[in-house]
Amino acid sequence: MAIGFASRAAVSTCALCTAGLLALAPAAATAGTRPNPAPQAGSGARAAPDSLLYRSGTQVRPRAEAPEVPELSARSWLVADADSGEVLAAHDAHRRLPPASTLKTLFALTVLPVLPGGLRHTVSEEELSDIGPGSSRVGVAEDHTYRISDLWNGVFLSSGNDAVHVLAALNGGWRVTAERMQEKARALGAHDTWVRSPDGYDAPGQVSSAFDLAVFGRAGLHSPDFARYCSRVEAMFPGRDGGSYGILNTNRLLTGADGVERYPGLVGIKNGYTSNAGNTLVAAARRDGHTLVATVLNPRSGGGHTVYEEARALLDWGFEASGRVDPVGSLDALRATSLPGPRGRPAAGPTPASAPEARDAEPERPVAWTITCTALLGAAGVALFLRLRWGPTVPG
Repeated sequence: MAIGFASRAAVSTCALCTAGLLALAPAAATAGTRPNPAPQAGSGARAAPDSLLYRSGTQVRPRAEAPEVPELSARSWLVADADSGEVLAAHDAHRRLPPASTLKTLFALTVLPVLPGGLRHTVSEEELSDIGPGSSRVGVAEDHTYRISDLWNGVFLSSGNDAVHVLAALNGGWRVTAERMQEKARALGAHDTWVRSPDGYDAPGQVSSAFDLAVFGRAGLHSPDFARYCSRVEAMFPGRDGGSYGILNTNRLLTGADGVERYPGLVGIKNGYTSNAGNTLVAAARRDGHTLVATVLNPRSGGGHTVYEEARALLDWGFEASGRVDPVGSLDALRATSLPGPRGRPAAGPTPASAPEARDAEPERPVAWTITCTALLGAAGVALFLRLRWGPTVPG
């Protein structure tokens, strides 16, 4: 009878351990995945602020006497406080669209820290190969020696894909740079971005979003080098004959060129255009010690300068609305709190072949470790019970 009791007790203990394991497993799985904060249709519950950014249409939470949000033609846009990260208003913030050269913001965030501006490099023919037809160029020439800072001027001011190709080659190559940009995006909490061509040139599957690009622009403002380059209006670029020539920033909201009125307090960032992306822009401006960042993707009306005027309207509204609206989300909402590994690499997500449809929802290692540890604790509990009941086992 004693043996039967022990057996029943052991079975009961195992059952309790199994029940505990099953109860803990869903919680562990939830902790190891990135939740999709999009609200469920028909839930009736008030959405959390960050979930509003996953809704279609314009999202804003005005208080009394808040100014009316401007009517824009862009397919996607966002305006946020660059200091706090609070999103003041947005339209289809997570809609995945081709970014054009605004993707160079992510390229700079990834590569600037590893290539000091004072270094000098002689460009090879191979480094200028495979530049897409119709690409914007600053005029980099093979067998010519440039300072790295010259090449960054070419990236930020002239949006030069030739300069990007040379810098990417120095960073380990085109594919390595794309992979590192992808890692950087995820570390910053930018999950809509899939990098195929580091220069922003149209490529199948290459997308970003107004949210992600605002994240990149805001992060860039915290880098002294990035902030200096993106706000530079003009610079001299080395010529092939030993002389130099002037280059002007193509961001007309910064320069006031081509009939576009310069925006007061603009600190720059990056504009872009491709046939697939249309006109795109990430802009930041400072007023009375307060900085805003705005993203405008692909205006559907007007000409090529509409992107600047719609960004102007967003910035004007943002400065007026500051303190009169509640945030609809945060640019920090999806940022990684910690990154494993000595190089700060995030846990592996879906392979490029599965992007951009993948949603990064696969369980990570903490799930497996939690379940394994729970099972081991259960087994230890059974062994302890039997040892206490029957005493130590003597080898025969």
